[in-house]
Amino acid sequence: MTDNQIAFLDHASFLRLRATGVDTVGQVTWIYDRAVDMEGLHRFNRNLGRGWLGRRIERSPLPFGRPRWVAYHDALDIDVAASPRSRAEIMGWLDERAQIRVDPEYGPCWHLGVLPLDDGGTVVTLITSHSVVDGVALHLAVHEAVNGITRDLGYPPPRSRSRGRALLIDTWDAVRGLPEVFRALIACITLVLKRDSATAQPNTSPAAPNRSNESIVVPALTFSCDLASWDARVLELGGSSNSLFVAFATRLAQLMGRLSPADGAVTITMPVNERTEGDFRANALTAITFRVDPDHVVTDLQLIRNEMKQSLAALHDTPNELLEPLPLVPYTPRWLARKMAALALGSSDLPVCCSNVSNLSQDLNRIDGSDADYFSARLFNQGATKQNIERENGQLYLFCGRLNEHVFISVSSYQLGVENSNRYLRELIEQTLADYRLTAEVFG
Repeated sequence: MTDNQIAFLDHASFLRLRATGVDTVGQVTWIYDRAVDMEGLHRFNRNLGRGWLGRRIERSPLPFGRPRWVAYHDALDIDVAASPRSRAEIMGWLDERAQIRVDPEYGPCWHLGVLPLDDGGTVVTLITSHSVVDGVALHLAVHEAVNGITRDLGYPPPRSRSRGRALLIDTWDAVRGLPEVFRALIACITLVLKRDSATAQPNTSPAAPNRSNESIVVPALTFSCDLASWDARVLELGGSSNSLFVAFATRLAQLMGRLSPADGAVTITMPVNERTEGDFRANALTAITFRVDPDHVVTDLQLIRNEMKQSLAALHDTPNELLEPLPLVPYTPRWLARKMAALALGSSDLPVCCSNVSNLSQDLNRIDGSDADYFSARLFNQGATKQNIERENGQLYLFCGRLNEHVFISVSSYQLGVENSNRYLRELIEQTLADYRLTAEVFG
């Protein structure tokens, strides 16, 4: 029988959602210069529920019990906009769709929207919860749905355990896991002591002037570069596609003022995929973090390339120590989870998150059976408020992929003390593109 306990990292993601109301979500968008085949799209939507996305999280009746996956295959109806819009309004509509909640426990875990365009084209967008699928799992989910591949993940239906049986099993599992919990506690204490020692100097990060709890839409834009032009710049600068992506993020952070107050460096955090065959965790990843001098990245990518190689080698030799306390998650109250989230993300180093899924399968572009004319994807925080973003000293997320002979990069940004608007973000992106002698089509 399949072990349907969710992994500790997935539990941490779920706890963050329940503690803060914020969930990291993925948005994938297809733009067509024609009408979309609705029959093919309905088939794709149904197939999504028969694979990676056909599950939800069910909580244990035990306060410190671990949640479990349960099967849930039903798909919401596709939401088709009542009236067409112009292409200039696409980004606004995508932002509207992005605010329609997904929920890994109560559902839906995904939803699909369609916007007819007034020139005869169509936009389709898919929203998914990162607590159910990470970027790689979403790639697999879309690929399998397009190709009609269904999966029986072996999960039971919701509420298939009686309360008494669930309490008995989950209590026994908790007892068996105590040695792991004690090791995690030691790791947590060690990590806190190391961090306190490393951050003995006062925090000089920008003070948050506004702690309003109003909901906000974080400025976000996507741009697309011709793949041949992008790769030519990679060769000229002596790097790789990944290092040019990180260099772009570094330069953008510098223009935005998202620099370490100690030395002016940019702190880059990059997820690293750990998914193997038969691994159905929602989040099968770890991360590397390294610092980059932004004054040297416009003309030479070798510095970034070396930093990434060294960080990956160190990760191979010594697993990410930030993951070692994860067995404590079931015992973490929500108030403490809120505090830990702010501490983890509100670093005075002002981290920049760069996620690169690299080459994507061409199948991802054929959700109705034929190729879309444009494809993009982005990550962002759903349920964000001005209060929690400013408590975490803002954010800068970049998401990159390669498909259809183009490189797309999505940017989501909020920075304290500056204008936070799509117009201002576009100016910074266009300046960064010019610094690297790149041309791109910017959407939004």
